[in-house]
Amino acid sequence: MFDAFTRVVAQSDARGEFLSTSQLDALSAVVAESNKRIDSVNRITGNSSAIVSNAARALFAEQPQLIQPGGNAYTNRRIAACLRDMEIILRYVTYSLFTGDASVLNDRCLNGLRETYVALGVPGVSVAAGVQKMKEAAIAIVNDRNGITSGDCSAIVSEIASYFDRAAAAVA
Repeated sequence: MFDAFTRVVAQSDARGEFLSTSQLDALSAVVAESNKRIDSVNRITGNSSAIVSNAARALFAEQPQLIQPGGNAYTNRRIAACLRDMEIILRYVTYSLFTGDASVLNDRCLNGLRETYVALGVPGVSVAAGVQKMKEAAIAIVNDRNGITSGDCSAIVSEIASYFDRAAAAVA
């Protein structure tokens, strides 16, 4: 797992080169956006329970067969497992946002997740729909200008969206 700085330095070191101007500019942009990044992570983390429970509630309203007898989220134990998995995905998305790098999301969360769900008979399309609902909620929270460092957050919102999209694609 690398943060943005470690990844760039390691790649340059492996090639035996100095950092290029474009690499330095990209790292400078990360530093310039750092307060917005931290504010965004704090807001998502502070609202994580609501993000997960509201996404699950909306998912089950759209796909009631999941919570009916015979459904993949039927029984409290299975619903709890669903909520746990959604929370884990959300947590790793925030880790990736904080570091500016998706490797922790890929390596520690998504690697092998689809295969696990297939083996358990969990419908990946439904999991992906739940991830998309969490994405919408997280972006709405970050786009709420109260308590976020002033300035344009479009780059951070785009980055957040890419992590959720990556997670949804990995399970679908």
